[in-house]
Amino acid sequence: MRHTPHYLMTDPDEVKRLIRANAWATFVSPASTGLVASHYPVILDEAADGITIVSHFGRPDEVLHELGAHEVLVIIQGPHDYVSPSWYAPGEVIPTWNHVTAHLYGTPEILSDDENYEMLNRLTDHFEQHQAGGRSLADDEAGTRRVAKGTVGLRMRVDRFDARAKLSQNKAPDVAANVIANLDERNPALADEMRRVHAPAAPQPPM
Repeated sequence: MRHTPHYLMTDPDEVKRLIRANAWATFVSPASTGLVASHYPVILDEAADGITIVSHFGRPDEVLHELGAHEVLVIIQGPHDYVSPSWYAPGEVIPTWNHVTAHLYGTPEILSDDENYEMLNRLTDHFEQHQAGGRSLADDEAGTRRVAKGTVGLRMRVDRFDARAKLSQNKAPDVAANVIANLDERNPALADEMRRVHAPAAPQPPM
């Protein structure tokens, strides 16, 4: 991503927050046959140190990616949207695109069959917990274990990340407020991200 210092996101906790809120990830591998990309949900391994994600590949994607043999890039795309210059002062004509994005780098560890099934349970429970009448793989363990054999689980400790929160930090407060107001209706998640970075700094206590 373009290196713009005032858009850098360097706090690992902010990257974790982004992953928690945006589970659909893009995996990119430099395989011997060329670049390969696939898309799978990821969740954080909250018990691990640093940033560690878990996921699964559907077979034979793990072969195409040569999974576990090299570093991969995992792209987490947060809220994003077009920003019209009509939201700026009269006379401004250059649009832009606001976004929150993280690139995660690491070498995946392949899970055993039992670890993979446990991870699939966690993944399912993570998304089913908010569903009325949510289901569990444990409702049919024999059947879901058979289906799980068509997947390969992975755990990836993030060795490094490159993240950006481009949220009109280069604009005056009144302009940023107008962008937020326009995004509120069509993209409230992005508007909320902008509020986080444009919130007034807390006053410092007297010395």
